Amino acid sequence: MSARVITFVNQKGGVGKTTTAVSLAAAVGRRGHRILLVDLDPQGNATSAAGVEPNAQAGTYEALLEEVEPGTCVVAVPDEGIDVMPASTALAGAEVELVPVLARERRLSTAIYPLRDSYEYIFVDCPPSLGLLTINALTAADTVVIPVQCEYMALEGLSRLMETLELVRRNLNPGLSVLGVVLTMFDPRTRLAAQVVEEVRSHFAETFATIIPRAVRLSEAPSHGQSIFRYDPGSRAAAAYDALAVELLTRTGVTV
Repeated sequence: MSARVITFVNQKGGVGKTTTAVSLAAAVGRRGHRILLVDLDPQGNATSAAGVEPNAQAGTYEALLEEVEPGTCVVAVPDEGIDVMPASTALAGAEVELVPVLARERRLSTAIYPLRDSYEYIFVDCPPSLGLLTINALTAADTVVIPVQCEYMALEGLSRLMETLELVRRNLNPGLSVLGVVLTMFDPRTRLAAQVVEEVRSHFAETFATIIPRAVRLSEAPSHGQSIFRYDPGSRAAAAYDALAVELLTRTGVTV
C-alpha cells in the first residue's frame, strides 16, 4: 500500500512544528510502522534532532533538483525506528533555483513518488514560511498537521495558512485535507493557555484531543540529536506524543 504523506505546516516559527514532526515520527516508528521523515527546512532542525548530520550527504535539495536518485538520499536511523531524508543549507537557494523549472510545485511529489511503496507514512517538515518549498510539501501531501502553540495570538496567521491550503486545493492538490491541529507548549499554570485551547477548539473541529505540554526535556532533546523517546522516555512529553501518535494512527485508519 502506498504511503500516506503528512505535511507539518505553520508559517509562524517557534510553534513546536519540527519537534512535533520528529517526535511523532519516532512514536509511530516505535510502534512498528515504516516511516520516512523528509526535512524540507534549510535550517535542518529535523535532520539534526533525529541524529543525522546535516550537509553530510545528498538529501532533499539534491532530490528536488533531480541530481540523484531519491532512494540514495535516505538515511536509516535505527535508534529511532525511522528513515530520514536530510536537509542541507543548500535548500536555502532551492526556491530561487526552482523558479524557472517546469512544474516546480511538484518537485517534491515527483521525488518521493518512487519511495511511497517502501513506507506506511512519509512525514514532511516544512520551513516556517509559505514559500515554494512549503507549496511543494502541500502539493505532495495527502493531509496536513498544524501545530499551534498555547500562547498569546496563537491563531495569528492561521487564516492566511487556511487561504494557502485552499489555493493549493484549487490549483494543485484537490485531495488535500487537514488531519488535525496540535496544541503545543501548554502550561497548565496559566489561564491564558486554557483560553487558547478553548479558542482553537472552537475554531477547528479537527483539533487533536492530546495536548503537548511545555517541557524543558523536550526542548533539550534535539541538541543531543535524539527524540524525546530516547532522551527521556519516561517524561510527560514522551507520553503525550505517544498518545498523539495513537490519535494520528486512528485518524488515518490504523487499528491501534
